[in-house]
Amino acid sequence: MTETHGPLSDVPDAPPLAADTAPLCYVADDDASIRQFLSLVLHGAGVDTQEFPEGTDLRHAVARRTPHIVFLNISLDAADAIETVIELGRIRFRGRILLMSARGAAVLSHVKNIGLQHGLAMLPVLKKPFETDAVVKVLRDLKLGTLPGVNATLDLDEAITNGWVEFWYQPKIDLRRKQLAGAEAYVRVRHPLYGIALPSAFMPDASESGLLTLSEMALTDALQAGLTFSKLGVNLKLTVNIPVPALQQLPVTDIVRKYRPQASKWAGLIIDVPEEQIVRDLALATSLSNRLERYNVRLAIDDFGRGMSSLARLGAMPFAELKLDRDFVADCGSDKVNAPLCKTVIDLAHNFGRVAVAMGIEKAADSLALVSMGCDYGQGFLLGQPMPAERFVSLLRQRASTHRRRNAGTITQS
Repeated sequence: MTETHGPLSDVPDAPPLAADTAPLCYVADDDASIRQFLSLVLHGAGVDTQEFPEGTDLRHAVARRTPHIVFLNISLDAADAIETVIELGRIRFRGRILLMSARGAAVLSHVKNIGLQHGLAMLPVLKKPFETDAVVKVLRDLKLGTLPGVNATLDLDEAITNGWVEFWYQPKIDLRRKQLAGAEAYVRVRHPLYGIALPSAFMPDASESGLLTLSEMALTDALQAGLTFSKLGVNLKLTVNIPVPALQQLPVTDIVRKYRPQASKWAGLIIDVPEEQIVRDLALATSLSNRLERYNVRLAIDDFGRGMSSLARLGAMPFAELKLDRDFVADCGSDKVNAPLCKTVIDLAHNFGRVAVAMGIEKAADSLALVSMGCDYGQGFLLGQPMPAERFVSLLRQRASTHRRRNAGTITQS
């Protein structure tokens, strides 16, 4: 639950943000699980993070690089938080400070007032325990990270002609290992007047030629993005959504041969095909799958579960992944109908030697339930929102940097 201590419009501007740089957040908390939770949510919203178990390390880091937000825990005696706030005031820290604690209101107000007296931009306090939505609301209020699209009706052909189309990437997480395992491409339109528009604004009335061009752009972009990511030392399998009509008309194998990364360690590409479309033309899907597998490109059945009549034909479908429909994933940790449905689909995927991917994960309880069911991968609001490619690259660079620092620490300690 978030306390309200005045509008965020009263808070001074944070440090300027370069167009190709993700916002930066520091998290200081003696509870490792809280640090990991915040980092997961912030990364998912397109915000870089650095974690610190106490204020001392954070104070040293701020002297080297100014973050946009500091999440600062107030521990039992509050001394570390007070010392950190005073030091940030001394160096005239320009970012925002968000205090978080399970302590009483009097302690929170005391530490916050110290910050205000030192001229710091103190945000409304986060009272523990807090939910994902509380953190995301802070980012939205400050217009940081990946923000929701605007509501507008746009013409897809016009967007393509004017170069407004972009492809954003959503993290795909290995649920058991809690590691980044891939990413899925989602189309966005950056309109000069309306801002970022979601597919609902330009897909319903799109022309057939527009959809075909968009599918080719999506396929090409995903292949080229795979090359970009591999140059950063990150071997990610990317996913792109292409409808069956486009697969019938496009020279898919030629496009793959032309644009796929030539690196021997390329993780490959997944093409999502809607369940209701693949069922209507299994022969096409099988033929296409056989042609593409030699290039490390495989098919996945998207939104599986809507057409339950296709269960009997699942064995005949050429697929590498089975993606659970988000309507079944929602509340699967508690819903007595959705839970067994999810478990059934996951078991079906495994019985055919394939993997299961849960879409639309928004609650920690659902994520834990899916792990217990044996689900392999997950995507959704909880694990990461779609974000511009440059921000996704920024997160990859940060992960690579963190990995190098940890390895260096291990070598030093040994």
